[in-house]
Amino acid sequence: MEKHYDFHRQEPAMQAFWEEEQIYRFDPGAEGKLYSIDTPPPTVSGSLHIGHLFSYTQAEVIARFHRMQGENVYYPFGFDDNGLPTERLVEREEGVRARDLPRREFIAKCRETSARYEAKFRELFSAMGFSVDWGLQYETASRETRRLSQALFLELAKAGKAVCREAPVLWCTECRTSIAQAELETKEADSVFYILPFSCEGELLPVATTRPELLYGCVCLFLHPENEACRKYIGKTARVPLYGFEIPILPDEKADPEKGTGIVMCATFGDSTDAQWVEEHQLPVRRVLLPEGIFAPDVPYLAGLSVKEGRKEIIRRLEEAGLLLSQEPVTHTVAVHERCGTEVEILPSRQWYIRVLPEKEALRKAAEEIRWHPAQMKERYLDWVENLKWDWCISRQRYYGVPFPVWYCKACGKPVFAEEASLPIDPTETPYRGKCACGCTEFVPETAVLDTWATSSITPLLHKNRGLSEYPMTMRTHAHEIIRTWTFYSIARSLFHTRKLPWKELMITGFVLAKKGEKISKSKGNGADPAALIGEHSADALRLWTANARLGTDSFFSPAELQPEKRLLTKLWNAARFSSSLLEDFSPAGFSDFSALLPADRWLLAQRDETVRTAASLLLQYETGQARKEIDRFFWNDLCDTYIELVKDRLYASEQEKERPRRAAQYALFSALFSVLQLYAPFAPHMTESIYQEIFRRHRPELSLHLTRWPRPEAPDKQLLRFGERLKENLSAVRKEKTEQGLSLRAEIDCFPLRTEQDLLPLFRESEEDLLACARAKRLEFLVS
Repeated sequence: MEKHYDFHRQEPAMQAFWEEEQIYRFDPGAEGKLYSIDTPPPTVSGSLHIGHLFSYTQAEVIARFHRMQGENVYYPFGFDDNGLPTERLVEREEGVRARDLPRREFIAKCRETSARYEAKFRELFSAMGFSVDWGLQYETASRETRRLSQALFLELAKAGKAVCREAPVLWCTECRTSIAQAELETKEADSVFYILPFSCEGELLPVATTRPELLYGCVCLFLHPENEACRKYIGKTARVPLYGFEIPILPDEKADPEKGTGIVMCATFGDSTDAQWVEEHQLPVRRVLLPEGIFAPDVPYLAGLSVKEGRKEIIRRLEEAGLLLSQEPVTHTVAVHERCGTEVEILPSRQWYIRVLPEKEALRKAAEEIRWHPAQMKERYLDWVENLKWDWCISRQRYYGVPFPVWYCKACGKPVFAEEASLPIDPTETPYRGKCACGCTEFVPETAVLDTWATSSITPLLHKNRGLSEYPMTMRTHAHEIIRTWTFYSIARSLFHTRKLPWKELMITGFVLAKKGEKISKSKGNGADPAALIGEHSADALRLWTANARLGTDSFFSPAELQPEKRLLTKLWNAARFSSSLLEDFSPAGFSDFSALLPADRWLLAQRDETVRTAASLLLQYETGQARKEIDRFFWNDLCDTYIELVKDRLYASEQEKERPRRAAQYALFSALFSVLQLYAPFAPHMTESIYQEIFRRHRPELSLHLTRWPRPEAPDKQLLRFGERLKENLSAVRKEKTEQGLSLRAEIDCFPLRTEQDLLPLFRESEEDLLACARAKRLEFLVS
């Protein structure tokens, strides 16, 4: 073996070897239990960062582990390359606005940009050594996915679970599209409570609002029914200041008597409560804001102004008219669009919805039937379902997405749908040929596209549609921030279409943080460049770092975090290189003298078995970090620091009479080192494969280390494990004594005082020659307790 491991050369070489030999190709007819993984398709919205490697690599470690358990691993990879995130990327890079270009031209730019980024993504994941079958790659904008997405939409529409209706909808005025509740984020914002003088039969009714610009949209005042001070006004009408029209005063328990003045203004629409009140009390809708975020032409004083301009203007006019009683600073929570940070409005609009609210109980029950890792993540999902207020709005007023296969009758507005055989179809390019029930033959195409989550949520169904033999899939993995989106939507879609769960288990990873509380993200540009990190530190070092975290927890990252992992890799290479020189004349096939194994040899193999059992148990629970700690402990403490140091003299022995114990030590070292490679293989696949090819390939039938199987040992002898622990304690004590006396560890000493229990004494007596050689002692003194 070479003295130094050159990862710049070895990692690409191993990747090329795996690709050439199709090591990770999925064979549906292969032996072994199916283990299928639903991997999150990264969004084509910008370059990948260290945070992506963090969560994706933890899951990739699990894929490798299950493959080495003899399971048939189905590990596809895809790209989420349609929808608003990709549109915004194109707008940034091209310096254009989607609405300023012909639709077809903008979509072409999106496809070109997506293809370029997907090639970079694939190159990066390959450089990280991902054991993906790239023959299973999919894209959410591909013809295959568009066809399936449209077919499933038609299925929901025919079943009445997807409906089109005019209703208040969450709206982003920056992105000019409707959005779903799951796309909201909240932030604290400084605002003002403006106290305005409504009146009822000549009496003043002070009303507090943070949205005075919506005064023209006011349709009702609400009071809590137990508000003693104001109950007399219930059922009467109030006059709206400045505008002078009358509105009803109604009771409702959602009107908080402790908030503001206790009298709540309902405008269309200030918040979700306003929308709820309008529906529950059958109130009229006054259209105040337009989709582009300006006031409608018929709004007195504010027509054509933006929200901020309108607020400033209405306050000026109220002050001039003496209609502003007071102003009180307040900090409150506002909803913003997660994609752009713009405060969200609620506008009346015709949209398509998937009816999830009636299914809340089934969606709650589904959570109980899935195994969550870590278990506490289930509560995030349940909290989300419990607090759902809106059906899932799946239509987006954008361009690059899966089109709705829908047209509307020009006369009566009734929707008509495409035939499944014609899918995928774009109704803006293909006219509807038919007649409406009303007799009309003219139709208007739906121009909205499906929400990107409406497509990415069907990835389990896509794999099922490709012929995956078992459904539900085994496992899905992703970070905790998309429990409310990808997890929730996928569960809903799978239940609606198959009445089954999409997967049996969920592996929920954490974030990488740039600093306390700040998630690394593409939009913030605060993530280290993964390709540069690989080039400087190696893919294996990055993999080892990502796999060190406890599942579901967030981790800080700086390049300094990679130094311990690089030291581990150096130690592994050096240990293998040292061992290879001592194993040149050894063949495991020619060794059968197991009675020659000394206690230290038997202990090493027993401790190996215990480590394999423990690591496997932890990896079955998706705890890569804890498994790593167990493997590190065996490699560093047991194999390198204890066993190799203990048996060096035996391994170097050339005398004929010492041949038998030397062969025994060679067998133990060969077996343990091979097991170490298997244990580290999911974490550091490149270096472990390189070592396997150098030392072990000639002795084994498997072309690659990653095609070998982890052993499944029985529980090891507890006495041997106790012997090993006492052995390490005694060797540590003699080393410490020499250090404190200023002696070299190779300095000879007269006596090695060895502490042991009575039942372990025979094992230590049998190990006397190894112990004397390791301690450089003339004699042993047994101190039996």
